[in-house]
Amino acid sequence: MNSAACDGPSARDADDVPLHTLKILVAGGFGVGKTTFVGAVSEIRPLRTEEVLTDVSEGVDDLSGVEAKSTTTVAMDFGRLTFSGGVRLYLFGTPGQERFWFMWDQIAYGAVGAVVLVDTRRLTSSFASIDFFEQRGIPFVIAVNCFDDARRYSTDEIRDALDLDPDVPVLLTDVRHRDGAKAMLVRLVEHALQMSRA
Repeated sequence: MNSAACDGPSARDADDVPLHTLKILVAGGFGVGKTTFVGAVSEIRPLRTEEVLTDVSEGVDDLSGVEAKSTTTVAMDFGRLTFSGGVRLYLFGTPGQERFWFMWDQIAYGAVGAVVLVDTRRLTSSFASIDFFEQRGIPFVIAVNCFDDARRYSTDEIRDALDLDPDVPVLLTDVRHRDGAKAMLVRLVEHALQMSRA
């Protein structure tokens, strides 16, 4: 028998064990960029449950403002991001269509917070996500996904339009870029820590 097999985990395995693991949700309306967000920031190949939109979804899924969208998440997206210092985030992207909202309570169980993605061209699609986290007392940040063809608004204008509490962070980003997505996650963890101490 190989004696190394009895010595326990190798140094490499030990380095891969995080000191802290946090569950984070990435939420928002249909087509706001949740799958893109998880894919941009994940250090592993993200799990995606996307399916092609079919004629069956006509009249069920609102494609207003996202007419070119051809796929949709039918369960969740999953990714992982590890920070130096031993903090690992497990990212769960929620489905955006109303017909899949029944899964949100199960996906949200144990989450320390959420990034709510917002498309300023379709603000009303964000209301359900915001209400969900407010009602359950789950800390969240608003990440305004700055689409190329969207009109630009200040964070104060967006806060007023979404009727947010003053302590909810509102940040502008492009979720296609890893650094911007990482900054959202850092801000969320900071916000969740502040909320836990309040």
